[in-house]
Amino acid sequence: MASCPECDADIEVDEFDVDKGDQLSCPECGSNLEVTGLSPIELDLAPEDDDDDDDEEDELKDDDDDAEVDEEGEKEDEDWEEE
Repeated sequence: MASCPECDADIEVDEFDVDKGDQLSCPECGSNLEVTGLSPIELDLAPEDDDDDDDEEDELKDDDDDAEVDEEGEKEDEDWEEE
């Protein structure tokens, strides 16, 4: 039996069903946990995913790809109009 590092709840984990690095969630507090040891089972808070940051960067790259290329091979933003 392992315990949640966030709320100290007992978590039943079969050491034969998990590998080091596996992730699970605490049934009591919902924290994302990572298996850091196998004998005995040790759990730690899982690292935060930065997927949201990656999505924002991808959107910026996609916006840049929409720009047109002028005669000199430089990108021009098609939304930009000079009056």
